[in-house]
Amino acid sequence: MCERLRKERGIADTRLLAAMEKLPRHWFCTETLLDNLLYDIDRAIKIDCDQTISAPATVAQQTQLLDLQPGMKVLEIGTGSGYQTAILCEMGARVFTIERQHGLFVKTKKLLGQLGYTAKCFLGDGFRGITEVDYGPYDRVLVTCGAPYIPSDVMAQLKTGGIMVIPIGQDSQKMYRIYKEGDTLDQWRQECFGDAKFVPMLEGRNF
Repeated sequence: MCERLRKERGIADTRLLAAMEKLPRHWFCTETLLDNLLYDIDRAIKIDCDQTISAPATVAQQTQLLDLQPGMKVLEIGTGSGYQTAILCEMGARVFTIERQHGLFVKTKKLLGQLGYTAKCFLGDGFRGITEVDYGPYDRVLVTCGAPYIPSDVMAQLKTGGIMVIPIGQDSQKMYRIYKEGDTLDQWRQECFGDAKFVPMLEGRNF
């Protein structure tokens, strides 16, 4: 899987590839699948609460776009199965992650703890970011669901000079990397990295 990501998709971040090699994808899936399905670089897999674990190529692309350095504080919107969370932790990030689905939140928080990761997990509305305790501002923001627009509350929690990676759109999305070079919209610089397909980003919490 990692060799294909390197050769076919241009994934060159050695720390990212090492993290993906270390973390078997089946640890984060409820379904028992053959390796040729589970490790297909373009295949997303269904998990609990009608959510998905993103395809390896998508996880690798989003993570590489973050330009992540060890010690950075990362706000992740959409904990899901915890696979992406664990990769960020393996790369030395200090991860703060939020999930709106109560069932996933409970299950994934327990799993991440069992695996020895110290990510701080929150149940809440991803459009608002983490408001319970002031852990921000964050060096990086990673959104792992399809947002209809850039959430202003989340952008406010990103440091000036920070980067947000986010898929934007309704039924299908485009992947964007947004540089926050100031506090106003005209000071945000963005790059587009092609089509994306994610479950939708929804407001509120689902108990």
